[in-house]
Amino acid sequence: METQNNNLQQNKFGHWLKTSITARMLMVGFLVIILLVPLSYINSLINDRAFRQKDVVNEINKKWGNDVLVYGPILKLPYKTYSETKTFNEKTKTYFKETQTHIKYAYIFPEHLNAIVNVNSKTLKRGNFESAVFTTTMDFTGNYIPVDLTAKGIKQEDIVWNDASIIIKTSNLKGIKSEVQIKLEDKAYSFETNFNQNTNSRLDVLESALIKNEDIFQTKNTPFSFSMTFNGSRQIELIPIGKTTTMHMNSNWADPSFMGNYLPNDETKSITKDGFKADWKILHINRAFSQQHLKSIPKLSQFAFGTKFMVMVDEYQKSERSAKYGFLVIGLTFLVFFLIQTLSKIHIHPFQYLMIGLALTMFYTLLVSISEHSNFLKAYVIAGTSVIVLITLYSKSILKTFKFPLFIGQSLTGLYAFIYVIIQLENYALLVGSIGLFLILAIVMFVSRKIDWHNG
Repeated sequence: METQNNNLQQNKFGHWLKTSITARMLMVGFLVIILLVPLSYINSLINDRAFRQKDVVNEINKKWGNDVLVYGPILKLPYKTYSETKTFNEKTKTYFKETQTHIKYAYIFPEHLNAIVNVNSKTLKRGNFESAVFTTTMDFTGNYIPVDLTAKGIKQEDIVWNDASIIIKTSNLKGIKSEVQIKLEDKAYSFETNFNQNTNSRLDVLESALIKNEDIFQTKNTPFSFSMTFNGSRQIELIPIGKTTTMHMNSNWADPSFMGNYLPNDETKSITKDGFKADWKILHINRAFSQQHLKSIPKLSQFAFGTKFMVMVDEYQKSERSAKYGFLVIGLTFLVFFLIQTLSKIHIHPFQYLMIGLALTMFYTLLVSISEHSNFLKAYVIAGTSVIVLITLYSKSILKTFKFPLFIGQSLTGLYAFIYVIIQLENYALLVGSIGLFLILAIVMFVSRKIDWHNG
């Protein structure tokens, strides 16, 4: 008798699992939570591939040449300062004064600094990854006005004019591809590296030979010109140390990203599929530093401006954004099957729900792997089509009719198209996403009104 009661209870429980709406909802919710595990692994995979891409790009750039930043030319002027010490003489019982001379340095920025930058860009590939690299020739001209340091408390006669030199600070010494000489009036001066292991700056120092002409900076305007040729990558920047600084940049790169504190002139800027042209003009009133500095060269990297030359590879970012909607895709797809099962009285086994969920997660692995060999749109279409066809055919074997599988295929197509639109949008992603979810909720509420929720 007891055995018959147990069998009866088991049959009732099995019947409840098959027919109860509550049981189905609990089962579907549990499976959605279970499928968050493979989704988390997919997110980790996307992040790993993105980090791998950065490592490869950095390796390419390191071998070719890193980013280019030019800070100069800066006039380095030594000047004398004096200190007195008192020494007591035991024999005479008197003090005598001793004057010591110290050499310090003033750093003078030019009155005008003009740069013409020609950039020949290309992409280098390694495996599935590529980086933007370039060869640039930077031609600089400008002038210094006669130096007067009396406002700094330095007398003209205390300046050691014959020991003046020119300093250029720059990144990417490895990428320099020609000798660097500066022409002052009619004479050229070569540069040598001035290594200082105690500095923590990313900029290296080039210093010219001593300029043995005390009249050149003291009594008249001094024009200068020099050129630098770099192999580089990622970006080109210039620090606007001229009282008036101009830069004209011309390149064959079609996707520039202008960066720094100063943007190019909109009226003269031109960007086409064949390249871009851009002009900058920065006045001393536009920046918060002076033309004369004592003791040391200030760190002014935050005032740099220029252009990024980046390969617009955002497949991993788009894949990551797409994977964030994985929970929504699985949840809504299961909801469609749940409504079909409830309204049509067709039984769907939990294992079949699980297979459908795993097929949905496979979309993201297909998307990432295909996008590494193609563009994101093509990868999205191939991955989406494959998953939709797979689930539609699988649904035919479950639901036995063509009507419901076709509806499921159309629903998935609409859902993937909706998510693709959201991924492409930046400013309106939240608005479009909210409206879309509202419409989906309204449709679900309309369809589910026929369900007898009390039969549960």
